[in-house]
Amino acid sequence: MKAFFEELFAYNHHYNQQLAAYIGAYADQASDKTFQLFSHILNAHHIWNSRISGQNPVFGVWQSHYHNHFGELDQANYDRTTAVLASVTDLGRVIRYSTTTGAAFENSIKDILFHVINHSTYHRGQIASQLRQSGLEPLPTDYIFYKR
Repeated sequence: MKAFFEELFAYNHHYNQQLAAYIGAYADQASDKTFQLFSHILNAHHIWNSRISGQNPVFGVWQSHYHNHFGELDQANYDRTTAVLASVTDLGRVIRYSTTTGAAFENSIKDILFHVINHSTYHRGQIASQLRQSGLEPLPTDYIFYKR
């Protein structure tokens, strides 16, 4: 199971890095919504990493980041998730956390990690729509393209 998550996060990181560079190259054409959605992907990953590690997140859910920092923020998220995967012996371990509104929940680490991947993929799809609306050709970021 760990190897599968390592592969999924390598895929996620690969396309986040490509997308960060692409958005940076076309920053003058990309919409504000594009920047907002990519910032949100990075923030959510950071927040879930923090919850798993029992730390307070530094970023808010919808906090905006300058596009020049997208790549380094994604790298930090990837490094932290890789460290989590290396150190956790039980992916079924339950994490208790509170949402930004204060609601208490608990989920297993494996469910949280899968959520991060699914959430990122969902919002990359929204970014593709935003890029197309801005007259830009979106990057193919589907998992199967990564595996080819």
